[in-house]
Amino acid sequence: MMATPRGGANGPVPVRMKNSSDYEMNMVSGPILGKVVRFSLPLMLTGILQLLYNAADIVVVGQYSGKEALAAVGSTTSLISLLVNVFMGLSIGTSVAVAQQQGAGDRQAVQRTVHTSIALALICGVSVCIFGLLMAEPLLLWMGSPEDVIGASTLYIRIYFVGMPVNMLYTFGSAVLRAVGDTKRPLYFLTVSGLVNVALNLLFVIVFQMSVAGVALATIIAQAISAVLVMRCLMRSTGNVRFIPKQMRFYKSSLKPIFRIGLPAGIQGSLFSISNVIIQSSINSFGSVVMAGSAASSSLEGFVYVSMNSVSQACLTFVGQNVGARQYRRVRLTLWVCLATVTVVGVAIGGLFTLFGGTLLSIYNTNTEVIRQGMIRLSIISTTYFLCGGMEVLVGQLRGLGYSLLPMVTTLTGVCGFRILWVYTVFAQFRTLEVLIWSYPISWFLTVLFHAVTYFIVQHRFPREDQPLPAYQ
Repeated sequence: MMATPRGGANGPVPVRMKNSSDYEMNMVSGPILGKVVRFSLPLMLTGILQLLYNAADIVVVGQYSGKEALAAVGSTTSLISLLVNVFMGLSIGTSVAVAQQQGAGDRQAVQRTVHTSIALALICGVSVCIFGLLMAEPLLLWMGSPEDVIGASTLYIRIYFVGMPVNMLYTFGSAVLRAVGDTKRPLYFLTVSGLVNVALNLLFVIVFQMSVAGVALATIIAQAISAVLVMRCLMRSTGNVRFIPKQMRFYKSSLKPIFRIGLPAGIQGSLFSISNVIIQSSINSFGSVVMAGSAASSSLEGFVYVSMNSVSQACLTFVGQNVGARQYRRVRLTLWVCLATVTVVGVAIGGLFTLFGGTLLSIYNTNTEVIRQGMIRLSIISTTYFLCGGMEVLVGQLRGLGYSLLPMVTTLTGVCGFRILWVYTVFAQFRTLEVLIWSYPISWFLTVLFHAVTYFIVQHRFPREDQPLPAYQ
């Protein structure tokens, strides 16, 4: 696309305007490390902006509505994850399917998967919205939320889940863009909606005194903006991922790979969340001060996690495209590049968060006891979080290869099973916050070992050398 500006010493100077292909990335040739970094950095910043939704919620209510409101918002994270992770997992299936089809050069398959995915996003969004509205309070009661918190927590969750349809549209739409290497435009969209979210938080909480209802409302308005932007992007795309509303339907050939990869990933995420809900219930037993400190620490930990998760997403997408292109040597090399990268990122950022933890926690709440309780958790998690990064990269490698059931079983055993066992055995005997939190790094270490064994078994099913690519009509 060309545009002609007015100026120019020798007459009008044609200026090339960006089209969709300028944002996409060829992952099947060229240096891997540089492209992994180029892919990961915008994705990392996107994840950080998404976290700023919750961080802004927690900071504003913590500073202006008190520790009970802080505990109410922060303690809902694990429950929200439990309810949405099955559907979020299906977006991973979308990403893998599109990446493999894009790598193979199968334009028609990409088109079918895009339109199937958007239809699936709408169905998922409406379903989880209805379920969340009906089940919010019973589930919070099951988690043992204290009386001074449960009313506000229920209100926050119900408003939050009204926005699930647009949340799912953004999630699936951005998964499609990531699959073709476009991580920049989702970042631009989240920048706009993130600024709106922060501004509305301040307006609703400080000016209108809406407390948790205000931050929930601000979040869903911001999510709606990001969904509109990503759908507009897909509809105006000039590449394989263009979305045409009248073609939106379920294609059987596309549903199969989405569910084959996405359903185990979603089940893994939800069952993973069950162990976190059980741990959150144990944290709740210590009272609202510990809940507030843990919520603030968890929010900070999220920034470390998304930084590492961006590398695991790069691994999944690079592996998916190279499997589709039958570039098997690059598939293996991608794993080692991403493991080295995620270790450096996890150690560096986790160390900084531990070093400046007290100052960072004080942003959420200035109560000294809240900060002290938050540091107990933060000092354990952040210094060992690189293990979680390694675990996620290995999962991304396996999913990119087309295996999702194996990492699901491995994760459920090494993470969920171990943490639940820990809560009902070790923690039951030594009821301290430190003992409870140590279940995280130990489970990550065990699961890394399990995934490594699984990968070395699976890799022998693929050729050692690259293979020719079939032609698509």
